Amino acid sequence: MPVVSIREALNQAMDEEMARDERVFLMGEEVAQYNGAYKVSQGLLTKYGPKRIIDTPIAEAGFSGIGIGAAMVGLRPIVEFMTWNFSLVAFDQIVNNAAQMLSMSGGNFNVPIVFRGPGGAAHSLAATHSQALESIYAHFPGLKVVMPSNSRDAKGLLKTAIRDNNPVVFIESEMMYGEKGEIPEGEYTIPFGVGEVIKEGTDVTIVSWSRILQHIAVKAVGRLAEEGISVELIDPRTIKPMDWELIFNSVKKTNRLVIVEEGWPFAGVGAQISHEVSNHCFDYLDAPVERVTQEDVPLPYAHNLEIASLPNIQKVIRAVRKVMYLD
Repeated sequence: MPVVSIREALNQAMDEEMARDERVFLMGEEVAQYNGAYKVSQGLLTKYGPKRIIDTPIAEAGFSGIGIGAAMVGLRPIVEFMTWNFSLVAFDQIVNNAAQMLSMSGGNFNVPIVFRGPGGAAHSLAATHSQALESIYAHFPGLKVVMPSNSRDAKGLLKTAIRDNNPVVFIESEMMYGEKGEIPEGEYTIPFGVGEVIKEGTDVTIVSWSRILQHIAVKAVGRLAEEGISVELIDPRTIKPMDWELIFNSVKKTNRLVIVEEGWPFAGVGAQISHEVSNHCFDYLDAPVERVTQEDVPLPYAHNLEIASLPNIQKVIRAVRKVMYLD
């Protein structure tokens, strides 16, 4: 199978979908002349021209609204935010217009639009450029939230998002764009709401996603295996819809659950997962659900404090040992 970076996988997904459907276009800051702030749109301007690869002003509310309007009249926009932190400027457009339009129009207006770009922490970008916002967008009916953790999923899920007739929030990790992985040959898509067991195990289930899964959870699982603890690691791939059946079946097998996420603890995605598992798998749990999150503070600029605030391998190991009653 071909080996490509996540950046290249996203580029391929947009390229293939633009070739397949002339209604698809890309707009955002520096997506055209500069080939994208993170070079995800490399080469697309040359191939498709300025009518389909559109540089915008630094005005997220404005170009998000234009994209929503275009989607309502039959086009299929991809709106790139230079960072999902900037999406907060367009929050009203995303939530009050894109998410609500189908319902408020009595089913007359679909909004087939993808909002995409990097989210979460990078290296010392400080609080306003480092926020994990998936729980905020997952809160609202009408929005689907997707967070790939590898090249294969990045391409397959983005193609699915572009073809979806509803607004999709597609959050990538800035720190993973250069990471490489295998993708299938030829045409493929990955359905929403279908998670994946990254590693099978018997003692405890860990649910994690995006960068934290690959950079933290996977490494913690390896360390725990050295202690004789068998972890089943699950990547939900999509935050909304969530593959509840996959998670429930795993917890029924292992009887323990640890959730590892980059977001804050209060009202986070992990809080919802914890509730659903407690509600549906209560009799199977041998320990309370544990959550590993970012500390409940704005992420510091200082690199040592940033590391201390985010989930790390040691925090995950402590949480697993706690549900195993080994602490």
